[in-house]
Amino acid sequence: MAERLRDSHSNWASRERGVPRGEVVIFDIDGVLADASARQHFLKGVRPDWDAFFERCHEDPLIEEAARLLQVIDRRYPIVLLTGRPVSVMELTIGWLNRYQLRWDLLIMRDYGDYAAARHFKARETARIRQAGLSPVLAFEDDVRNVEMFQAEGIPCVYMHSGYY
Repeated sequence: MAERLRDSHSNWASRERGVPRGEVVIFDIDGVLADASARQHFLKGVRPDWDAFFERCHEDPLIEEAARLLQVIDRRYPIVLLTGRPVSVMELTIGWLNRYQLRWDLLIMRDYGDYAAARHFKARETARIRQAGLSPVLAFEDDVRNVEMFQAEGIPCVYMHSGYY
């Protein structure tokens, strides 16, 4: 069962009681672990329907190759899921992760009222990850802008083409 972290990290949840300090691997969810292609129609048109887009996140099929990556990464590296999903769908997201029995140690989502561009949100959270004593050694992303952000932060990042961008 997941536990929300207290204090200023209300948008963080750990699977166990926190993550030990040290090196971690970061994964995005949508487009990397979850195939969100069936939800993309909510984002078309003049006014994207972000609420409907995120409320259906639990219906996504798993991207098997990425799930396999989670399995084969050495267990000494905790897995941080850093996603642009809002914290309002945290329970749906954790349910989805549990349904597919995916490995994860820390889940970081957008806090309420955070509408920053994904690369700014993820850059800010990456700084908070480091402040928490965690050191990202590798990331997996499907948005080239986020790949560039991680690389600018000195974090090697594997680009996984989702076709969404």
